Amino acid sequence: GFNHPKVARDFSNLATLLRVSNRLSEAEPLMRQALLIDESSYGPTHPDVAHGLNNLALLLQITNRRVEAEPLMRRALKINEISYGPEHPNVATCLNNLGQLLKEMNLLADAEPLMSRSLGISVRGLGLEHPSSQTVRRNYIALLRALKLPDTEIEQRVAAAIRRE
Repeated sequence: GFNHPKVARDFSNLATLLRVSNRLSEAEPLMRQALLIDESSYGPTHPDVAHGLNNLALLLQITNRRVEAEPLMRRALKINEISYGPEHPNVATCLNNLGQLLKEMNLLADAEPLMSRSLGISVRGLGLEHPSSQTVRRNYIALLRALKLPDTEIEQRVAAAIRRE
């Protein structure tokens, strides 16, 4: 039926295609419908719900609706921390996304601990050379530069994030 999780998956896939095709206004209702189906099918704390929340939040972010995106990203982060544990790569992705959003909102000091944690989780879980870890590392360095920190402090913070146990 119309409210089956497979329909939600198809809506989500179509919405992603529309988003990357820059058909953003068409993507949003499909993302919202997929999220509603997943919430009613699996409950509000299921990892598929976190995935839908993150996708919708990213769409809101690129349409300059950052204030609307933030609570969705925070909820996705919480669901993933509970579902997978605090050291899972999905948690690192949520932390990175939220950190990038806060950076765009000029909340640099709020973004820094999230990005530092994201880098540590990524490196411990995937390795320093993994493309996801490299992306988070670049994002963290860009944030630290936006904070106008000297290069030596940037290097120290990146190293500390990587070795954090």
